Amino acid sequence: MRGSLHLLVWLCLAAVLVFLYAPLVPPLLLAIRDPQTGAATLNNFAAIGADPTLVSAITNSVLLAAIVGIAAPLLGLAAAQAVRSFGLPRLIITIVLLPLFIPGVSMGVSTSLFFRLTGIDPSLFTMAVVQTLWALPFAFLIILTVMSGFDTLYLEAAYTSGANRLQAFREVELPQIAPGLTGAATFSVILSFNETVRTAVVQGGNNTVQTFIWSRYQQVGLTPNMYALMSLIIIVTLLLILVLVALGRKQQQS
Repeated sequence: MRGSLHLLVWLCLAAVLVFLYAPLVPPLLLAIRDPQTGAATLNNFAAIGADPTLVSAITNSVLLAAIVGIAAPLLGLAAAQAVRSFGLPRLIITIVLLPLFIPGVSMGVSTSLFFRLTGIDPSLFTMAVVQTLWALPFAFLIILTVMSGFDTLYLEAAYTSGANRLQAFREVELPQIAPGLTGAATFSVILSFNETVRTAVVQGGNNTVQTFIWSRYQQVGLTPNMYALMSLIIIVTLLLILVLVALGRKQQQS
């Protein structure tokens, strides 16, 4: 009886994994398939570099991911420090997390309207702003979780030893919460690279990889180089998730 129950649990887990990852398989298979002969090939990946519009979209995505990967953790760290310093944790946490519950289209259109009223034209700057707004609550949660495990008695000891607030943060707290900042940066990069709805509203004449795929899919459908591009995105995203898991384990062990 116990063996049957154990087998049933494993079958349920296998069904969940199939449900989660089966949609990712077709792009991976079609990416290495020659559309003319059906033979295995890597030419579809080489064709990515032959499309200048796609190369420009990739460049924009990498640049935006770098900006968001820096800006979101820094803003999240400032908000997390405010939670500890101002003594109003629930109020600050609610305010920072509130944008998560606003639908993406509504958030993107509202931000676009704000830019229009303030005379800011669509550009990489507006795209970086909406992506940072999207990534910030997640970065904030990650950093806040890591900071909750930091004992503030270490800061008190640093103050007693003559360190000012900046020195105590840089030399005592920052090394302790560094894995959280790295995790927040990694997660922000993932969110930036995969964001579509909010970015499409404020992109103007620019494209990211995701908005390029979406517009190309609607206009001409999917092509072999698109399958290759989607495969690369899936692989890179999974690798970044593995980095996050490794950072989490390192944080637990320390």
